[in-house]
Amino acid sequence: MKENLFKIRENGKYGFINAAGEVVIEPQYYEVEDFYNGFSRVRFNNRLVPMDSLGRLLMKHFFNYVGFFEEGFARVQLVRRWGYIDQRGTIVIPIEFEQAGDFSEGLAAVQQDGRWGYIDMKGQFQIAAQFEEASEFKQGLAAVAIDGQWGYINKQGKLLFTTDFDTCQAFQGAVAPVIQHEKWGLLDRNGGICLPPQFDILEEEASIDFFEGMAIAVQADRYGFVSDTGSLSIPPQYSFAGDFGEGLALVEIDEQFGYINKQAKLVIPNIFEDAGVFSDGLGQVKVDNKWGFINTDGKFVILPNYEQVLPFRNGLSLMVRDEQWAYLNRFEEVVWTEQ
Repeated sequence: MKENLFKIRENGKYGFINAAGEVVIEPQYYEVEDFYNGFSRVRFNNRLVPMDSLGRLLMKHFFNYVGFFEEGFARVQLVRRWGYIDQRGTIVIPIEFEQAGDFSEGLAAVQQDGRWGYIDMKGQFQIAAQFEEASEFKQGLAAVAIDGQWGYINKQGKLLFTTDFDTCQAFQGAVAPVIQHEKWGLLDRNGGICLPPQFDILEEEASIDFFEGMAIAVQADRYGFVSDTGSLSIPPQYSFAGDFGEGLALVEIDEQFGYINKQAKLVIPNIFEDAGVFSDGLGQVKVDNKWGFINTDGKFVILPNYEQVLPFRNGLSLMVRDEQWAYLNRFEEVVWTEQ
């Protein structure tokens, strides 16, 4: 298994430590991203370049753009064309497409001669370029647009059904989000409507996402949840709500924050000024303008003493006190601090 690495800052430059607080990649870059699927992207010569967990840059070629690695391949752009590299930085699928998407379930959507189709990992078309728009495969189905209508195809390219919606998104669980007149609802795998489009699309949402089988649903400025089985599990009733994590979701009631379970029971009282998603068994909460962490029983594990905190990830949290970065473990031991 690849070692978990955490971004650090020293003198305005960024590098990475491991979970023990040991510097693995010296701070030397002015811009870095968190690791994802074994790679970070760092700013080098004004371009984003992939970097592995040993600090090695994939610099066989310089591209206009390098995407994230999905299923071992990353899409890359050179001038105006797209192709794919492997995890050694070798071009494995020629740079010849007008546009390209990430690999998912062994296939990637690419555009050729103005139409979208799907290639395999050898760069061969498995589904001919024929669609006006195409999304990635999820659970064996992909949303595509053809002749002005959205529908879903299987991995053999067979069009299973079409819809009258403005846009269709990928399946999650037993349902797929669909959009009509700037409202979203849910569709099942047979094309049946589980929930007609009725929920607001939030400005920050590029897609409707489910976390632990639940997606936030907003109506008339009230927040609730729908499930990936296609039901309205918790009717919109809260001033605000966050995504589920560890079986709990933050909600705002009377301008204070607490946590509900999937049965809409308030299991941690709304006594906090602000709150965040549960991760690694802990949730970030704000009291008297300072942040700390509680466990799923609502008891403080780390007292609120910090100006800013990020959710725990792989055993560590990045916290800020007196404008200095520090990483703390669950026992509130400092494993690294900015000098």
